[in-house]
Amino acid sequence: MIRIVLAEDQQMLLGALGSLLDLREDMEVVGMAPDGEKAVEMVERLNPDICIMDIEMPGLTGLEAAEKLKDHSCRIIILTTFARGGYFEHARRAGVDGYLLKDSPSEELADAVYTVMEGRRVYAPELIDQLYDNPNPLTAREMEIMQLIADGHTTKQIAGELFLTNGTVRNYVSTLLDKLEVKNRIEAISLCRERGWIR
Repeated sequence: MIRIVLAEDQQMLLGALGSLLDLREDMEVVGMAPDGEKAVEMVERLNPDICIMDIEMPGLTGLEAAEKLKDHSCRIIILTTFARGGYFEHARRAGVDGYLLKDSPSEELADAVYTVMEGRRVYAPELIDQLYDNPNPLTAREMEIMQLIADGHTTKQIAGELFLTNGTVRNYVSTLLDKLEVKNRIEAISLCRERGWIR
């Protein structure tokens, strides 16, 4: 029997998902959480095989909950309406086992549960396409500088932290703005956050 915890803040959808999965003879929904904090608590208390959770929930988001459960044996499937590259990148870094969209056919959810239980990962095809259509053009050093910019550091502070001259940092910033095809640092931060390349 595959034991499942569901986390979803929309009560009607939570109930519908629970009923759908309970129809399977080899699946049992052992807990239903209305937010990320309760999902983490239920997983730790009930020790299910899989936790299926939404991203945008009150308290802890699904991604924050997934990070908290990273070292737990429970497998995590994100089920969301959001096909955003940034969310997907964040989810992958959190080590989730699956990322599905809510507009997928219902059979796909049960299939994903079986696939994940076999130790494989399941990602919505739209997200894989996004990943390959928008690869990160920045080098590791440029990403380091980009993150410091996003954290609010000035050119002088970045230079001091990375043991570079101000001129070298300015050159890096100019290059990364060109690569990202944006006009300024604000646009660069926005683009990199949207795509999940920086925090």
